[in-house]
Amino acid sequence: MRAIEKIKVTRVEALAPQIGKKVVVDGKEIGIFLTENGDIYAIGNMCPHKQGPLTEGTVSGDFVYCPLHDQKIALKSGEVQEPDTGCVETYEVEVIDGDVYLCL
Repeated sequence: MRAIEKIKVTRVEALAPQIGKKVVVDGKEIGIFLTENGDIYAIGNMCPHKQGPLTEGTVSGDFVYCPLHDQKIALKSGEVQEPDTGCVETYEVEVIDGDVYLCL
């Protein structure tokens, strides 16, 4: 069993509500999102359909919309919403003393 590694990626105050922030960890682009209600989510940054950069998409509630073709993706689960299909990887996020960590 592999131990969980926590990697610091940003500070909470560096995040703006409803605007994604792209980080690169181990060669993977990951989008960090702060929602209006203060939740922080981390998901793979590329849309599974046309590889649109999700951090450039529109955030509404707990969803992000791909900037290339408006595919709606749940920030909590990474699931693409119907009628489209697919999903992006999700990552556990932990906040410690204002620092945002990805748990990998």
